[in-house]
Amino acid sequence: MKTSSPSDKAFQSCLAFAVMFASLLLGQVSLGQAASVRSTPAESEPSLPPEYRLGPDDQIKVWAMGVEEIAKDPYRIDPTGFVDLPVVGRVAAGGATISELRAVLLKTLARTVRNPQVSVDVVEFGSQPVSVLGAVRNPGVLQLRGRKTLAEVLSMAGGLADNSGPYVKIARPNKANALPFPAAIVPAVTTDATSGYSVAEIRLKEFIDISAPATNILVQPYDLITVPKAQTIYVMGDVRKPGGFAMSDRLKISSLQALALAEGLEHDASPQNAKILRFSSAPGGPGGASRQEIPIDLKKVLQGKAEDIGLVPDDILWVPDAAAKRVAVRAIEAAVQTAIGVTIFRIP
Repeated sequence: MKTSSPSDKAFQSCLAFAVMFASLLLGQVSLGQAASVRSTPAESEPSLPPEYRLGPDDQIKVWAMGVEEIAKDPYRIDPTGFVDLPVVGRVAAGGATISELRAVLLKTLARTVRNPQVSVDVVEFGSQPVSVLGAVRNPGVLQLRGRKTLAEVLSMAGGLADNSGPYVKIARPNKANALPFPAAIVPAVTTDATSGYSVAEIRLKEFIDISAPATNILVQPYDLITVPKAQTIYVMGDVRKPGGFAMSDRLKISSLQALALAEGLEHDASPQNAKILRFSSAPGGPGGASRQEIPIDLKKVLQGKAEDIGLVPDDILWVPDAAAKRVAVRAIEAAVQTAIGVTIFRIP
């Protein structure tokens, strides 16, 4: 049997020590990497502005190193602005930013945890609702998630619909800050004590053209923003493009302008026998409204020999064909009924 020499034993001892040292070194590196990964708190939602202040119904996720009980479930801030967390207890979160709440949690946990590390995320928003209704592409209730201007909120609602009217209305609870419109730009800010809201109207043309930048105010939680639908005039009968035309920011439109929107007359039209059907809320007609028939000789108007009568919202310009010697009452009634379901075109 071959015996090991003293030099062989020394070499084996050195080799065993090196293996043991390498194992310990690799273990420390792995532990260090794991600790590094674990000690890195989750980042807050990228879209959340740093000045966002938490409020009732916001739902938050809290992570604290070494306090596993806290990270199990999201927590909803109650109506009084407090949130109950395991180990920490009842904490005032309403009105605080993410950084401020994190500082409070660090201070509280420092009493029981050495070198605490904490992160706070908002997983669901519920404290800053604003309602956007009417002629926008995606009406509904939105969450502000920080400071948002009127233009930004309208963009969040998908922008204006094709049939949007000339105004946007903003209603704000009276208990909130007053609507900050300069009187020279928005002279009529009305306060309704019964509904509890202050209401203002802004002309969309000035708002979109940025000719009145002061109208792009900061929206506040619980504001109600409404974009009414545009009023409409109708062109029916023997024209190339019959239908309804949204008046946008116009209060009146001439008969020739309406005819141009309808892409002109057909070949067999009888423009000299045209009529404007106008309705009023006075009783007497179908549905409790009275109807006025205003003759208009579009042929003479086109020749500059007659007055171009202006159309107001809900007017119907009726152009019969040449076969008809007069506009029959039934044809007019049919036009009225048809106008209810015609395609509405937006005036550019």
